[in-house]
Amino acid sequence: MTDGEQELAKDLGPLAALTIGVGTMIGAGIFILPGTAVQRAGPLAAVAFLLGGGIAILTAFSASELGTAMPRSGGAYYYINHALGPLFGSIAGWGNWMGLAFASAFYMYGFGQYIATMFDAYLGVALPTLDLVVLSLSGPKLVALAGAGVFILVNYVGAKETGRLQNVIVVTLVGILAVFTVFGAMQADVAKLTPIAPDGYGPLLPVTGLIFVSYLGFVQITSVGEEIKDPGRNLPRAVIGSVVIVTIVYALVLVTVLAAVDNSLVAGNDTAVVDVARLLIGPLGAAAMLFGGLLATASSANASILASSRINFAMGRDGIISPELNDVHPRYGTPYRSIAVTGGFILAFIAFGDLTTLSTAGSVLHLVIYGLLNVALVVMRQVAPEDYAPDYRVPLYPVVPVLGAVISFALIAFFSTVIVALCLAFVLFAAGWYVLYARGRTSKQGVLSRYVLSRPGAFPDPAVSAAASVKPDGGSYRVMVPLANPESETDLITLASAIARQRGGTVLATHIVTVPDQTALAAGAEHVEELDAESGTLLGNARRDAETFGVPVETHTILSHRTFEEVFDAARTHAADLVVMGWGPDAHGSPGRAESAVDELVETVPCDFLVLKDRGFDPSRILVPTAGGPDSDLSATVAALLAREYGSEVTLLNVADDEAKGRAFLESWGAEHDLADAALRVETGDVEASIERAARDATLLVVGATERGLLRRLVGGSLVMDVVDDVECSVILAERRRERSLRERLFG
Repeated sequence: MTDGEQELAKDLGPLAALTIGVGTMIGAGIFILPGTAVQRAGPLAAVAFLLGGGIAILTAFSASELGTAMPRSGGAYYYINHALGPLFGSIAGWGNWMGLAFASAFYMYGFGQYIATMFDAYLGVALPTLDLVVLSLSGPKLVALAGAGVFILVNYVGAKETGRLQNVIVVTLVGILAVFTVFGAMQADVAKLTPIAPDGYGPLLPVTGLIFVSYLGFVQITSVGEEIKDPGRNLPRAVIGSVVIVTIVYALVLVTVLAAVDNSLVAGNDTAVVDVARLLIGPLGAAAMLFGGLLATASSANASILASSRINFAMGRDGIISPELNDVHPRYGTPYRSIAVTGGFILAFIAFGDLTTLSTAGSVLHLVIYGLLNVALVVMRQVAPEDYAPDYRVPLYPVVPVLGAVISFALIAFFSTVIVALCLAFVLFAAGWYVLYARGRTSKQGVLSRYVLSRPGAFPDPAVSAAASVKPDGGSYRVMVPLANPESETDLITLASAIARQRGGTVLATHIVTVPDQTALAAGAEHVEELDAESGTLLGNARRDAETFGVPVETHTILSHRTFEEVFDAARTHAADLVVMGWGPDAHGSPGRAESAVDELVETVPCDFLVLKDRGFDPSRILVPTAGGPDSDLSATVAALLAREYGSEVTLLNVADDEAKGRAFLESWGAEHDLADAALRVETGDVEASIERAARDATLLVVGATERGLLRRLVGGSLVMDVVDDVECSVILAERRRERSLRERLFG
């Protein structure tokens, strides 16, 4: 059960999006890793940073295309899960989660190193070491553990870094590094860069793997794809541009450092840039670099903890992990369980790891993800599902994604044996997790497996068998209930819960808080109570009512500048199978159907819809008028489910000129729809009047959405709307999701 996360739809300009990518990459890597990299490879370390950026750019191209096609929370995890299926989704999700935890531990370890340097340089005090039974905790580790504990607590109680503060941090770091580079360039001696590979070129790829943790984070831009203005243009610029900028900055900093001072001052020094700055600029420069290192490591660690909760949310939504992990704290409004578990991993990694192990573990897990992400791009291009319409396309396809996948996976082989074994064990664990836990709880099938299973003759038998063997066989039927009116809340939740219990499903109670156009949604999120004082009470009552049925329930508050239209986006976001909503004022211009007039013309409803005209929910006597058709099929399904839940009396009604043919039709139709025991009623004459007469004996009327086209309804009205106004009992309008041509939408 998850208490809902607020979903924002704010606009981000191109600069803000670029800052997200640059801000998550420029940081701990360049402040901590140059010493280790130079010790292993000499000046060749600068080439390793360039090579790492090149590998990242290949994946950035693929992430940009997937991001413009599928802007969803979860980023790379979502793309892999959607394209390759939940088996690979489990690997990607766990990899991203643990990769961020390893990276956070690495950043905090670096933070501890900088604190230790500060104490030694300015106070002349060496941090103590704590020897325990099973491990020895150095001074930097103790600081790292304490700092990590503070950041975990800060995230737990809900204090957060604002976008403006992140911009300030990015500008500050770039400024510090720029000044440092200028001073280094003025004292540079190219001769110090030779020989460029004192130990040969063998260390190049292992060092590239070591420093690749410096390039984590650019994919995070895709997670806010829906919030970026003109994403088809600005998202690729932000993703690719951030990698290019960071690669150039890293290379310039390292080249100037190595050309300005003797390499021995850098090699093996975890805070080498501070000592180099002291030599080149003086005490003020050392203080600036020390401040930059502290800022970079702390900011990177905090950003990684924040990002991990997003991954957990997406995995919980898809059933890969328990959605209970994303329960929101009743006081702080944060996913406290997710943060606590992630924090536990981070603290353990700090205690038992060292800088090299933490950085390479974070790198190798993200290389697995980046390799799979490139494969996902190839799958989406080759299968080309109808809903895949990216605004940006990878250049030189398929060379770029294939090269990105091959290099990402190949680079793993150049890590230490321990790290490679850790990677292999992790992949096996994630695959086993899917088979033993997630497979029976998720229902989302990947594009690749659907494609293979739908064309068994086109693929070898082993491929078909593999696709069938890992196909998800569980998952929860999800019934979403958009709530607006406290007076109808109980009846809507009761209807949804009854259906969910019969289907073994989950109820998702959502409340859309409308924010004025003049107010940014991010600002509205901080003032929900002022915008809608009843939001918390409404969702609390919904949870209580749903739980009386013994069904799992999730609650979500959605902030939007829209109201009606947001229901359809929420249904897509939360993978709803059915939406149960109240019958509001008919102001959307499409009488007799759930969607608005504009939506009816351009798209299909995202799932099945039930719209309740509530005059008191009483399912004891249900009337189902039918002449056949998909929407009547949904009416029958609903009637059968309610009959099993409440023992309802169901009557099937057909209006026909020939009573014998009408009865024969109802007998056959009822048997096909699990309503063989229903009473049959055949009327002749006017359809509207016949339904009205039959409804006098009913407590609930379940009627299919109109089959008349939009133009005909706008001119001549809708039978469904006329019936709703004429009868005295409650009415459920049932509309099944199905594809309709433009001609059918207009004319029926």
